Amino acid sequence: MKKEKTINLFEFYDQESPYATEFRRLLHNMNGAVSGDKTKLILITSAMLAEGKSTIASFLAMTAAGKKKRKTLLVDCDLRRPTIHKLFNLPRERGVVEALTEKKSLKELTKKTSQEYLDIVTAGKAMVQPTDIFDSNAIHKLLDESRFYYDLILVDCAPVLPVSDPMLLAPLMDGVIMVLKAGSTQKEVAERATMLLKNNKANFLGIVLNNLSNALPYYYNESYYGYEYKSRED
Repeated sequence: MKKEKTINLFEFYDQESPYATEFRRLLHNMNGAVSGDKTKLILITSAMLAEGKSTIASFLAMTAAGKKKRKTLLVDCDLRRPTIHKLFNLPRERGVVEALTEKKSLKELTKKTSQEYLDIVTAGKAMVQPTDIFDSNAIHKLLDESRFYYDLILVDCAPVLPVSDPMLLAPLMDGVIMVLKAGSTQKEVAERATMLLKNNKANFLGIVLNNLSNALPYYYNESYYGYEYKSRED
C-alpha cells in the first residue's frame, strides 16, 4: 500500500483572507435559505469528479467553527475516494464505515482538531460496495446523534453523476449544496446533476462556484481522481 499524500489544511487557512470572507458569506446565505433553525445538516457534493467539494466543505467547516464559534462536525461520506483525512492529516480508519457496520457510536469515532469547535469523522476503512451501507437504518442513527451534539454538520459526499450515494443521503439532509468548478463543468452536466437532486426530494440550496479566477484554494485535480471513480485501498 502506497503512502497517502497528506497536508494540514490549517496551515493554509487565513481567516482574514478574501476567500475566508466568501465562506462567511456562504454561511450567511445558507442560514437564510431555510427558515428557522433548520439548516443544521448539509450535504456537500458536486456534479462530477475533481471539482473541489472536499476543499470547500473543509474551509466552510473551519469558518463556521473558527469565526462563528459554531460547534461543527465535518463528516467524510465519500467512501470511494475519501479526502478529508488527507486534508487534516488524520488516520482514515475508525470513521463512517465503522459507525454503520460495527454500530460504533459517534463519540467513539469523532476526531478532535486543533480548532476548538471543529470535530471530524473520517471515512473509515475501505469497502468494496460503499453504497450498500448507506441504505440502512444505521445512517439515520448516526445523523440523529450528530444533530444532538453539533450546531452544524457538513457531510462531504461522492459526486452526483458517477454514483448513487448522494441520492441515498440527500433526502436525509436539511439542505444540499453542489460545488462546480469554474471553466470546467459543462452546463449540461450541471443541469443534469441539479435535476437529479431536485427529483430525489433534496432541499437544493444552491451552487458554489469553485476556482473562479483562482480565487479559492484548490488542491486536488484530475491527476488525483483519474477518470474512473471506484473504491481504492489507500
